[in-house]
Amino acid sequence: MSTTPRRPRSAPGAAGAPKGTGRLTVVGIGPGDPELMTLKAARIIGAADVVAYHAGVKTKSHARRIAGGIIPAEVIEEELRYPVTTGTTDHPGGYVGAMTDFYESCAVRLSAHLDAGRDVVLLSEGDPLFYGSSMYLHDRFKEIYPIEVVPGVPAFAAATAAIAGSSGPLVRQTDVLTVLPGTLPEPELARRLADTEAAVIMKLGRNFPAVRSALAQAGRLEGAWYVERASQSEERWLPVAEVDPDSVPYFSLIVVPGDTADRQTAQRLRAREAEPSASVAAPDGRTAELLVVGLGPDHWLTPEASAALGEVNHVVGYAPCVARVAQRAGITRHASGNTVEVDRARVALDLAGSGERVAVVSGGDAGVFGMAAAVFEAAEDPTYAGVQIRVLPGVSAVQAVAARAGAPIGADFAVVSLSDRLEPWEVVERRLRAIADADLVLAIDNPAPRSRTEQIATAHRVLLEHRKPETVVIVGRDVGRDEESLTVTTLADLDPETIDMKCLLIVGAERTRVSRAGVWTPRYVR
Repeated sequence: MSTTPRRPRSAPGAAGAPKGTGRLTVVGIGPGDPELMTLKAARIIGAADVVAYHAGVKTKSHARRIAGGIIPAEVIEEELRYPVTTGTTDHPGGYVGAMTDFYESCAVRLSAHLDAGRDVVLLSEGDPLFYGSSMYLHDRFKEIYPIEVVPGVPAFAAATAAIAGSSGPLVRQTDVLTVLPGTLPEPELARRLADTEAAVIMKLGRNFPAVRSALAQAGRLEGAWYVERASQSEERWLPVAEVDPDSVPYFSLIVVPGDTADRQTAQRLRAREAEPSASVAAPDGRTAELLVVGLGPDHWLTPEASAALGEVNHVVGYAPCVARVAQRAGITRHASGNTVEVDRARVALDLAGSGERVAVVSGGDAGVFGMAAAVFEAAEDPTYAGVQIRVLPGVSAVQAVAARAGAPIGADFAVVSLSDRLEPWEVVERRLRAIADADLVLAIDNPAPRSRTEQIATAHRVLLEHRKPETVVIVGRDVGRDEESLTVTTLADLDPETIDMKCLLIVGAERTRVSRAGVWTPRYVR
């Protein structure tokens, strides 16, 4: 049974709060140096009736030490000592259960003061809502008592200031800063590090070896700084590559400043794009080559594609596709948004022409509504005459959905995209009618583009004009991913409102059948 206070109260600060109820203020006290506390934090702590703070299992409270000089002598102090930090515990619910019970007991202790009308200040190192333990009590109390949060200087700000003389700014201009917990799986951490200009990595300790490995895989180890006990008297900082893993305490983090070299490379690429007369050739005289790789649906990468991606040092593509390529040392990722296919193809051709080993990646098969056509379009520019293009096929979404259903494309079939970004809708509709008249199995890709969600409803109406209502329809959603689903229905029962861009549809021909084994289309008319 939960021990969290449950009786209803008005929203924080609202009129009508029960008379005598105290106010809870969660105060950020900064990273360690008492002089980095804000004036507001000092004022509120000095006026508190109760000051609460967390403490380690066997250590004195760091928060109490930071604020000790301004805590009034007559104040009531509540030390909230953790029962466990990491590792094993005898609690039947394990670590999570032990911590849940701990925070529930803290809530009961503090609510007794609040109910008595006392104002409670809960100290939080750094900033309260930035990986702070105080957030768990804030969550329990925010709908029950009047509550306020006073922000504090986060540890990464102090760490950045400590290394400023050696590293320069953390971010500048359009740099993106990503804050990452070191508890992420190593491959995911490496991917995210490779996809951002600057990063801060928290929660090191025993995670440090995996974090260091992820930095190396992402090509970000050089230039990454380790900072320990930022702003405190024991502050220490040095390059991550020089850190002894056995010496890393909890109060440490890693700062990866924005990569100026990458920005300069991008600027050079843009400058080269502005010179159409430039000649592109590999510097050592060998034939420059650009790979266009189909990744297939998730989990269905071909051995050929996997081997190729293991040899390139640049991957270019739409961000979700680039994210699927395993990060490793020596690889640089060039992710971009949708609808800029030709632009990213030019970047890839420039890199390949300068002698780099480059792969442009697409989901499914690169030749089916993918990047292959865009690459060949960009390569029409004489600038890229020296670059050879090699396309590596992947399992298309059509094949994946068909395989899950059985053999619906066992005879002649057509594939149509409902997106009208590159083709006028009138052309798309004319093709739908022709395919329906020809009684071909029809695969529909891009069924519900964000810009025009009515396409699938129109296509549904058009098909019903030419096909029988009982025509078999297969709806595959996220096929090849963990959350995949497959629905077999009929043209009459298909609900267009349930279709989105995660779906691919296969509309059967008149002879397509549903049997005990699955959906299939005979190879000839019987």
